[in-house]
Amino acid sequence: MIQLSNVQYDYHHEGFEFDLIAKQGSIVALMGPSGAGKSTLLSLVAGFIDPTDGDIRVDGSSVLGQEPYLRPLAMLFQEHNLFAHLSVRENIGLGLHPGLKLNADQVKQVNDAALQVGVADMLDRLPEHLSGGQRQRVALARCFVQPHRVWLLDEPFSALDPILRAEMLNLVKRLAAEREITVVMVTHHISDAKAIASHFAFLAQGKVMLCEPIENLKATHDNNMLSDFVKAGE
Repeated sequence: MIQLSNVQYDYHHEGFEFDLIAKQGSIVALMGPSGAGKSTLLSLVAGFIDPTDGDIRVDGSSVLGQEPYLRPLAMLFQEHNLFAHLSVRENIGLGLHPGLKLNADQVKQVNDAALQVGVADMLDRLPEHLSGGQRQRVALARCFVQPHRVWLLDEPFSALDPILRAEMLNLVKRLAAEREITVVMVTHHISDAKAIASHFAFLAQGKVMLCEPIENLKATHDNNMLSDFVKAGE
């Protein structure tokens, strides 16, 4: 579903080179030390920055040169997910039409998505009247209504308390399974990766060092860099 082949990017004389495959329906946790390139990799796939070389394919087709809004992806950040002047209903509706001109079926999709993420009784509220967890639920609902089968998550729940974070991760895992969504998620929590992911990609020194089943994310791994990373995070 997602393939990065020899994708290269230079930032302030710091070079990144990524090779990664995320199969359809998989949930891949991007992990590694600060500065390893996790968010850079996600931004390259999303189209916020352009590589200097290589190719990025989604569902078999190259997305190089496409504007972010044209790529078959939905993205969820840690912050700045909602428009403050729009209601919950309108923020979710943006996932279906940028001008919020929704037909009856789309209105139903908004209502159903709000119900699934637990904000159905908040549709007329503004984001300022929501808690942090509720705002992230609304942002997730906007992802959910989009037709895209790929979600990019850049530490969207790291600011939440552990109980709420676990609840949101379980929600993502359930929704992704129901719709066969491919998820690529940046996280610095070992426990989060083990709770939601089917695979992990370990990044270090600007490269994807490993991409393996989540069962291999352990302190006894024979890769010393990964082993040390897991030990430090447990």
